[in-house]
Amino acid sequence: MILILSSFVASSPVGGGMQARVLARMGFEPVLVPTVLYGRHPGLGAPGGGAVAPAVFASLLEGIAANGVLETAQAVLCGYFADPAQVAIAAETVDAARAASPGVTIVVDPIMGDAAGGLYVREAVAAALATELVPRADLVCPNAFELERLSGQGIDDVRSAMQAARSLKRPVLASSVPVGADIGVLFADPAEAWLASHQRAGEDRKGAGDLLTALFVGHRLAGARARQALAEAVGEVAGAPVRVDPL
Repeated sequence: MILILSSFVASSPVGGGMQARVLARMGFEPVLVPTVLYGRHPGLGAPGGGAVAPAVFASLLEGIAANGVLETAQAVLCGYFADPAQVAIAAETVDAARAASPGVTIVVDPIMGDAAGGLYVREAVAAALATELVPRADLVCPNAFELERLSGQGIDDVRSAMQAARSLKRPVLASSVPVGADIGVLFADPAEAWLASHQRAGEDRKGAGDLLTALFVGHRLAGARARQALAEAVGEVAGAPVRVDPL
């Protein structure tokens, strides 16, 4: 079982809703507690729907806790949040999950923005992610823009991305890393580091980061080593040949 705290977008393959489908396909039982309920991706125009009120979000989590989910979850995957109060509630849930199941894996995809559009959550949400959830994570999954904000370091190549990732003092899966004319995904923890690189896509694929995180986490929970999980996840997202090199 994997508990997902993120967005539900009805007609776009993004966010927690898409991750739940992917993880179910991989053999896991996803439990999605939505932070927003949208009709479509906001990048396409007015999305419809809106944010889930923090009180409702907390009440949903109380219900799933009463149903024993925290005791049986292999992982908690934290993604998109619309309100800093939601982030605080998620942090409390992470602590409760650790207490109920000490072996649970906490994954934080600190969704804040990207290089093309800049910050697309409120500053208060970005700050809450950095102070409340990232320090609780067993794995942090930022894109290069988000890693720059979290680390306070500029990223323009693999070396600078590695330095920024190491500064977080926890395992990092960093996407959108510049690799010359190509692009890559970096995995780094205290024991090893790998770079999966491939040609840049011709278009900006909404939800690619959500998909990458779900696939990597799913493969790792299924027993794959970091290099294998990275190759499998990036290869499926890119739909193209992927080169994986040690760093």
